[in-house]
Amino acid sequence: MKTKKRELETTVISDKMQKTVVVEIKQRIKHPVFKKYYTVRKKYKAHDEKNECKIGDRILIRESRPISKHKRWAVVKILERHVA
Repeated sequence: MKTKKRELETTVISDKMQKTVVVEIKQRIKHPVFKKYYTVRKKYKAHDEKNECKIGDRILIRESRPISKHKRWAVVKILERHVA
């Protein structure tokens, strides 16, 4: 039985490496006791085979097999280009 891979919509924050982009996920979480919302940020490295993602782009990434020590995600498609 195949498991469904997770997909996340993210923003590219770095494209300095070859075939790799760094993306950031932001989540708003409600504290269980104090009932206040706070933001949790998480960074992932994603594999970009064609080096076409740029800083600020909105992309869709999917879980994949380990590609390197830190890369476990791959870019599926670019949803929106950043206009500078």
